[in-house]
Amino acid sequence: MCRCGADVPVVLPQTGPGRDVGGEGQDTGGLEGVAPGGRGKRGVSGAAVYITGATASGKSALALRLAKRLGGEIISVDSMQVYRGLDIGTAKPSAAEQGEVPHHLIDVAGLDEAFDAAQFVRLAKRAEEGILQRGCRPIFCGGTGLYFRAMIEGLGESPPGDEALRESLSALPLEELVAELTAKDPQAAEQVDLQNPRRVVRAVEVIRLTGRPYSEQRTGWNESSQTAKNFFCVQREVDELNQRIHSRVDAMFELGLVEETKRLAKRGLRENRNACQALGYRQVLSHIDGALGLEETVEQVKIKTRQFAKRQRSWFRNQMICERLDWAGGEDADSICERLLGRIS
Repeated sequence: MCRCGADVPVVLPQTGPGRDVGGEGQDTGGLEGVAPGGRGKRGVSGAAVYITGATASGKSALALRLAKRLGGEIISVDSMQVYRGLDIGTAKPSAAEQGEVPHHLIDVAGLDEAFDAAQFVRLAKRAEEGILQRGCRPIFCGGTGLYFRAMIEGLGESPPGDEALRESLSALPLEELVAELTAKDPQAAEQVDLQNPRRVVRAVEVIRLTGRPYSEQRTGWNESSQTAKNFFCVQREVDELNQRIHSRVDAMFELGLVEETKRLAKRGLRENRNACQALGYRQVLSHIDGALGLEETVEQVKIKTRQFAKRQRSWFRNQMICERLDWAGGEDADSICERLLGRIS
């Protein structure tokens, strides 16, 4: 297996559960700088392997085994694992796992920094080029759909963020913003997470800036999209996936998610509009503020994570072209890896 020095530093988190489930960015990623029209594409590397799936599907364990078999390095496609300190709640790969296989795009941003799809593509492309130069195979793994889309279909020009408009929109009640989005673009209202203020604000912002429906701009992306080879989506039965989600959430609280969130709050977690919306952290912040009891917090994280997994499944079914990789409950990651190896070109 290739063990050359990384072109992009491999940063090991000080803490982290090292689990084979979860770890996805709890959003579809920042939209600033990403064109729904898909102009100005980059080429899709035929050597790369792309693995995605819903949170808790086991794709991280699969990617780790695949990297060992192929002599590969992993590029995390996760909008929350980019932030330093968000370890337990994002299920970052453990230090041991990162020692076994180089990982990239983990711990590359501080809580005082914004991070979006444009930055992801820039760093991911640099990491991919370095991996290929070392004679290794890039393995993209994660659950942030927009980052996959931006990497495969490319970036173009979208309306830059208007801070004044965004601040004024952010001051409005969420219900009012949802009503405006529903009235101006019913299709977008069905696609956007209406419980996520940042996502709703951005959708309304784009509509006001462009005068066009947000969904129309998103649809335009597919008109000239590229299809990536070796793009696989891990699929599990819903009941099994939900049980894995529950187990993961319980483990996160046992590992110290509340304590980690308290530390991050002192470092500016609340001020980072992306990171503070992350599943788990958002609910624990409410617990810290006294709005939720601990048991209610745990249950809310489970509910929100199940809902997020459902949106992920819908996203990859409707927005991306990838091969389904069914994972039955009795199969382990090694057997799935063997099956996947037979399908990689």
